[in-house]
Amino acid sequence: MDRIKMVEKHKNRGRRYFLKSVLGAGIYVLGGAVLPAAAAPAEIGASGWSDRFDADANNIPQIASDIPVLSKESLFYSQIALAHYGDIAAAGGWPQMPAGQGALRLGSVDPVIRILRRRLFISGDLEREAGLSEAFDSYVDAAVRRFQARHGLPVNGTVDDITRRAMNVTVEQRLGQLRANVDRLRRLVAATAKEKRFVMMNIPAAQIEAVQDDKVVQRYTAIVGKIDRQTPILDSRIYEIILNPFWNAPTSIIRKDIIPLMQKSPNYLTENNIHLFDAHGQEVSPQSVNWHSDDAVRLRFRQDPGKINAMSSTKINFHNKYAVYMHDTPSQGMFNNLMRFDSSGCVRVQNIRDLNLWLLRGTADWDRSRMDDVIRSRKNTPIELKTPVPLHFVYISAWSTGDNAVQFRDDIYHMDGAPELAFGEPGGG
Repeated sequence: MDRIKMVEKHKNRGRRYFLKSVLGAGIYVLGGAVLPAAAAPAEIGASGWSDRFDADANNIPQIASDIPVLSKESLFYSQIALAHYGDIAAAGGWPQMPAGQGALRLGSVDPVIRILRRRLFISGDLEREAGLSEAFDSYVDAAVRRFQARHGLPVNGTVDDITRRAMNVTVEQRLGQLRANVDRLRRLVAATAKEKRFVMMNIPAAQIEAVQDDKVVQRYTAIVGKIDRQTPILDSRIYEIILNPFWNAPTSIIRKDIIPLMQKSPNYLTENNIHLFDAHGQEVSPQSVNWHSDDAVRLRFRQDPGKINAMSSTKINFHNKYAVYMHDTPSQGMFNNLMRFDSSGCVRVQNIRDLNLWLLRGTADWDRSRMDDVIRSRKNTPIELKTPVPLHFVYISAWSTGDNAVQFRDDIYHMDGAPELAFGEPGGG
């Protein structure tokens, strides 16, 4: 029996067995607690999972879902994915794409495309009925795009170096990644189960979810910490939004960034509206500081509100021991980067004004028009939320939310146990 037939036999048998075990018995396991099957996702049954799990090559599946990453549904689907990937491993895994191969795209004809088709079929991105020809046709194009969407890669349909590297992560490595993340999800879902409204920021995905009544109501692209200045994992509550914030530079940025810049360009602080203050609150002239010593570290660096402010229009505050926060940025183009691991630990948020409005629901007299007027005024304006909103910075690099796909992200902080899962190169800046 060839590998494709073995995978088909193993994965269908494994799905049926797993679903029969948990649903047939009328139970659902969440964080060690046994719940009735009614608490499990309504649309999943012992029959039909195989059809919904695999890709339809005639129509690129929608990867997005309104199911939160931190939900009992996500844990449920991720547990099923774990069993499914175990079946793939037991059947021999998937083939490796040859190294040194040029880019493959729609219209390419090459013997290696037979290997590509096998790889995509085994992972559920291409239907077996699409065949094993050497042509890169519309079926393969749709399957590659689906694979790229599941892995957080640019969805361009081209098998380039980064897509090939993601394909060549072995099923055993993906299985270990799923196992580690199911354990994380189990703990997190149990902790957030009673929260009706919360914000989740997923570090490996560099993405934020605003969750209300067990549904994702908004998603935001984020920029998170570099590998050497990591965004911390934490739980807190958002209690304040500051429009037109002053930016007080942390010591790490003073040492690593500002002092070297001042050594090269003595007018840097003046050009960027940054003022220096001593321990008594007296302003200090930049020209009086020895920038080749540690004198500057003892001073406070404060940037005025404005378009070039490092936090631009907004700072979102929550209590934590790491001195991090969420904020706007004047460098909006960075949200288009594939690797969005560029901050010094704080989290930059795209379309942050929409998040502001969602957080300010229930806080009197705030709407989009008033917020925009205040931002245009450049007046520093703190706003205390009437009801603080729970916030969770998490590290989930593998999960499924019932969107017919298992999601994987680069293990940027090397927390999943295999170096092959962290092949991305975070940018600087």
